[in-house]
Amino acid sequence: MEIVTARLALRRPVPADLETIFAIHRDPQACLHNPSDLVATRADAEHLYSRWDEHWRRHGFGYWVVRDRESEKILGFAGVKVVRFREIEVLNLFYRLDPSAWGAGVATEAARAVVAWAGEHLPEWTVVARVRPDNVASQQVAVRSGLVRAEHLDDQGEDGIDWIFVLRWPYDPIAPTAGG
Repeated sequence: MEIVTARLALRRPVPADLETIFAIHRDPQACLHNPSDLVATRADAEHLYSRWDEHWRRHGFGYWVVRDRESEKILGFAGVKVVRFREIEVLNLFYRLDPSAWGAGVATEAARAVVAWAGEHLPEWTVVARVRPDNVASQQVAVRSGLVRAEHLDDQGEDGIDWIFVLRWPYDPIAPTAGG
């Protein structure tokens, strides 16, 4: 399965991508706002890849490799995975690029493509992006991808408070719930 945009091609990761997974996830700049995602060894990267691959096998989707269509260079990763959030299963929107690809709109283009794919193939699912308050660029990517800020859902993450951005949140925070 592949997602194609004007400049990018997104595809399922394969074992040959392991070196790039390792390179990007061991880069402190790439994981600046999520230091708990840093990997220290190739074995850590293999474990990360194996979790991604297991998700693909179980759900038929997951995190994609983001490649430049012209050069075929791998720029990073973007996708969605099933996670539990606030007692429901949601799709967590993820995007992590090599810092050399930052500032060119690649994250926005990839995230928009992933959110559009989810809207077409998984329309009943809520999409959630968890973003650090000081990661303004990532907040902009979430909004440009169609998600909206949901302050009432902010939550403690592994690396500090997460600001939450959502698409299709199942509960209106103002309206009373059924039976309540």
